[in-house]
Amino acid sequence: MDRYAVFGNPIGHSKSPLIHQMFAQQTGETLSYEAICAPLDGFAASVATFFSAGLGANVTVPFKEQAWELTVQRSERAEMAGAVNTLLLNEHGEICGDNTDGVGLVTDLVSNHHVQLQGKRVLVLGAGGAVRGILGPLLAQQPLQVVVANRTVEKAEALATLFAQQGAISACGFADITGEFDVIINGTAASLQGEMPPLPAGLVVAHTVCYDMMYSAKPTVFNQWAQSQGAARQIDGLGMLVEQAAEAFFVWRGKRPDTGPVLQQLRADL
Repeated sequence: MDRYAVFGNPIGHSKSPLIHQMFAQQTGETLSYEAICAPLDGFAASVATFFSAGLGANVTVPFKEQAWELTVQRSERAEMAGAVNTLLLNEHGEICGDNTDGVGLVTDLVSNHHVQLQGKRVLVLGAGGAVRGILGPLLAQQPLQVVVANRTVEKAEALATLFAQQGAISACGFADITGEFDVIINGTAASLQGEMPPLPAGLVVAHTVCYDMMYSAKPTVFNQWAQSQGAARQIDGLGMLVEQAAEAFFVWRGKRPDTGPVLQQLRADL
């Protein structure tokens, strides 16, 4: 049977095995998919062992940058993201890398929630690996402007420089964010820790859509803030999780699953 897996540490909470099992049933594919907790100092060895028999794998925290380094060939979106969340073998049996996170976010926003990004002013909070992974696909939607705001301004500026060729992008600190935004995306982990970045007032208007890349059974702290500010909609990242998985499934199997029923099932199980 064709073997697939997800690598992380910790990994017990991962919904990926369930998601890919549902994708396989839906598309008539026969495969197995397991969660592997790789040692923090033994990721490369774990991947090598798995690929002696496995065909593809997902990679989650904290190994996405290491996955980028160990791949011999990478997709353009993985190169720009500086991280890999999808591993596969090429025709020579070499491990290659892709990054489906940004596509997952954009698909969830545009297709599932019908949020228009083209010509819109978008604020992205955070400048870590998660944000770097989404900026390319986000800019490809041709927003009017993307502003990357971060506690450490230099990190945000580095991302703005890196992606400057792909669209209108600028950087600032949290205190220096100005103007109103059509879409605000939280790419910091602060929300899961019960914290909010120190944002100035006036960013949210009646039509603003707020999106947290994190998800939980109850509204995240960021989405609670968005509601208190009067945002039109507050969306969490569960759809992004399912859509990035669907893109990875397509990369491996050449079939694009219907994400709607899977997302509905996961939401009900939260």
